[in-house]
This record gives sequence, structure tokens and C-alpha cells, in this order.
Amino acid sequence: MRRLMILSLALLMLLAGCGRTGQAKELPPSPAPLSHDLMLGVEAQADIPEAALSPEGARAVTGFGLGLLQRCMAGENTLVSPLSVIEALAMTANGAAGDTLAQMEDTLGMDLEALNAYLAAYARSLPDSEGGSVRMANGIWLNSGAGLAVERDFLQANASYYGAGVYEQPFDDAALADINGFVSEHTAGRIPSILDQLSPGAAAVLVNALAFDGVWEEIYREDQLRSGLFTAAGGTEQQAQFMESVEDTYIEDEHAAGFMKYYQGCHYAFAALLPEEGMSLADYAASLTGEKLHGLLEGAEKDTYVETAIPKFSAEYSAELAGVLAAMGMADAFDPESADFSRLGSCETGPLYIDRVAHRTFVQVDEAGTKAGAATAVEVREAGMLAPERLTVRLDRPFLYMIVDCRQNVPIFLGAVTELD
Repeated sequence: MRRLMILSLALLMLLAGCGRTGQAKELPPSPAPLSHDLMLGVEAQADIPEAALSPEGARAVTGFGLGLLQRCMAGENTLVSPLSVIEALAMTANGAAGDTLAQMEDTLGMDLEALNAYLAAYARSLPDSEGGSVRMANGIWLNSGAGLAVERDFLQANASYYGAGVYEQPFDDAALADINGFVSEHTAGRIPSILDQLSPGAAAVLVNALAFDGVWEEIYREDQLRSGLFTAAGGTEQQAQFMESVEDTYIEDEHAAGFMKYYQGCHYAFAALLPEEGMSLADYAASLTGEKLHGLLEGAEKDTYVETAIPKFSAEYSAELAGVLAAMGMADAFDPESADFSRLGSCETGPLYIDRVAHRTFVQVDEAGTKAGAATAVEVREAGMLAPERLTVRLDRPFLYMIVDCRQNVPIFLGAVTELD
């Protein structure tokens, strides 16, 4: 079950029973007729204060992402996109109320009003260049035959903060193709689909898709590629091709050493942490907190030279996150008798609750740079002078890695490599 997650992320929310883009401002065209009555008076708004881009928001995303990674790790390659998952869950939270909303806010690390503002400001501030870019798109599909009476404030919040377009159509094979097509398009084909089928009782699907492309600030030359051995978590030695270089940003704590390698423009970076000999990757990950990880990224030592070796790798990952999220504190959202999504809408056949959360990711790291993508589906059913000293960090055994937004020190992706393909 080793599959890594790459950067395109789509969070789909199926409400059963009854893009914004990171830098791109235009929403994708609707694949189906829009209900004009439904969207009458609902327009995206852009008056989000720059002050919303707070350090608290960066710490919340980091802490939430680390919690996801810790609970998903099971001795195998793992990769989650905190930004994509938190975007999708925040959109969902705009339909929650009472204890359900309170639990979601606790799990996500901020109250909803502040989180909406932070994520909107963050998406609009993301650097976008040929050397490094994150692009996001959001959409909401409504089942025209489900009998869901959706709340206008729910649509307005997701239009204002997330640029989410709304598409209304019967939930048949054509709708499934449209949703998967949206995910594939906005992850550059890295996540070809997120759903195998639409549940019979589904009333709506909320989608967030995210893709990352990064070109190394210094691309590896052919003479920097070396064959070597990677020791997997179980002790098996695997042949690998390592990309060797000297980097100038070092990361260290009491149990791990690491480095950052920048993508062109230095707005984004690949960051890695290698646990000390004798300490398992799982134990090291468990020792971290969101505040500590954010502090490590903020406190990275510049102009500290380190000889590095990164194995070329690519991987895919998928997971069902409902149990993980419930264990993280938002259990009511998954309980038919406790969930309160009354601010989302009402259904004649019963209350709404989240039934499942599907997550898929992909990543590819090679001598040119990094490509990544991810998708998530939430189904809701009713109910220099002298030569500087050089350190060495060779990623030739299990390691933790991130794709980091260097301005906010936010890990957009967080992963663990325990073995190579």
C-alpha cells in the first residue's frame, strides 16, 4: 500500500440524501448548466485584508498537516497535502453548526472566520512563476434530483473565500466524468480521477484541486547523479540513483538533520529531515509537534553548507481519512445522530453527515525538479572567504520530506519515504 501523495489535491464532498485557483483568478468553465435561480446574487468577493495572512494561520496549517501525516503513517510511503485538505474541510465547515462546527474548528486549528480569511489571503499571495507555482481550483456540484435545499450563505461564503463555482446536474455517469475531469485538469493529469462512483444518495460534491510544479534553482548535472543503495525501513537494500549537491540551508533538531533545496525564485523549497541512526522514521515523526516543525522551518540555518544526496523517486498514495479526521477531534461530523450541517442546507430524507473522505496524491522528484498533485473527496450523506565547513545529509534510509512555501514556512506537502519503487 505504499503510495506517495503529490501536489494536486481535490477535496470532493458528496452530500447524500435528499477555483479559486492559487494564482489564477478565473474559475474553470462549468461542465453542466448552472441553476441561475440558485446563484442569483451570489458573487465572489475580493475584499480580504492582507492582515489575514497571519502567523497563526501558518502554524494551523502546519499542525493540521503533521497530525494527518502522523496518523496516516503505517510503515509505508505516505504523502498528504495539508493545504488541499484544509481548504476542502474549511469549505465543508461553512455548512456546519453547533458542536460539529466547534470540533472542526478545533481540528483545523482556527475559528472558521479567521481560517476563511487566512486561506483566501494565502491563495491570492502564492507566488507563480515558471520556476515554482501552486495552482488551485474549487468547484461545487449539486445533484439536481436529490431534493437538497442549499443555504445561500453557504454558497456565498465558498464563492467569496474560495472562488468556488457551482454546477447543478443529475448525478449520473456524466456528472462523475465531469467531476473526475475537473480533478484531472487541475492536477495536470497527475490525479486522473478521485471517485470511482457517485453514491446513490449523494446530493453534492465539493472539489478542491491543487497542483505544484517546481524547477530546481540549480538543476542537477549529469555528473551529479550517482548510483547507490537505499536502506528501506525493513532493512532491505535497494538500488537507487542519487542526486548529489552542496546546499546552503541546514535544518537540525536533537534527533534529526536535514536541509532545504530551493526551486527557482526561492519562493518554494524541498525540505528533508533524516532521523538519527537507530531512530525509526515513525518514532521521529511522532516526536514532532506542529509548533516544533514550524519552528524548524523558520529557524533553518542559512549559509551553513551541507553535502546532500536525494534519491530520485516517484510515488502514488491513497487513503480513507474519515477515521483519521474523527480521531483528530471532529467525530461529530461523521456521526449521523450528532452531525449538524444545517448551514449547508436541508434534506427531506434526513440530516446530513460525512460518510467518507477519500484522498489521493502523487509526487515525482528528479534532476529537473518536482511535480506533485492531490485530490480529496468528502462524501456527506444524510444522517564566501574561507571554505565553509560542510555537513553531510544523505537520504539513503527512511526520511521525512516537505514542499515548503518559504514566505510563510508552510509545508504544502508533507511526506515520508520508507522504501523506493
